[in-house]
Amino acid sequence: MTANFSALGIPVLGICATASNVGKTTLVTRLIPVLAERNIRVSVIKHAHHQFDIDYPGKDSFNIREAGAVQTLIASSKRWALMTEMHRTPDTSDEADLQSLIAELNPHYADLILVEGFKQAAIPKIEVFRPSLALPLLATEDSHIIAIASDGPVVASIPILDLNATNTIADFVQHTFLSNHPNKT
Repeated sequence: MTANFSALGIPVLGICATASNVGKTTLVTRLIPVLAERNIRVSVIKHAHHQFDIDYPGKDSFNIREAGAVQTLIASSKRWALMTEMHRTPDTSDEADLQSLIAELNPHYADLILVEGFKQAAIPKIEVFRPSLALPLLATEDSHIIAIASDGPVVASIPILDLNATNTIADFVQHTFLSNHPNKT
């Protein structure tokens, strides 16, 4: 099986679940270092269901941005962050556009883009599923789900991966998305 969805020439894989607190972030944070050990660079887009800000009142950078700076770049010896006024999403109920967000990523820094959330997106996805939570299985309704990572038994016609076997999930991701990528198999 080979995934065919890519953006910026980079494969895109969603990690989704029916609800919050099922283990999407846990899976993403466990996968990243395993893939990094295999020399696979991962960029992540995470969906937030609430308002958020990386800056807050009382900080100089917040005051500069709120005063009207079009771009504010905060830098230290360890990292930098750029906040651009043009990147504020409209104050509407519409969700952020995944394709626009992917286009903002620098393709020189990634071999794979993981997308956490965005369960409605038409991208290949692995569903995180915990039978003990008695939540519905998305894979029965979403043909973009290519595998299920579960901590219990699941009956489905797509691959079932052990949610607690991170190396096995990384193998699946690598084989499915990076089998033609130089030095990534």
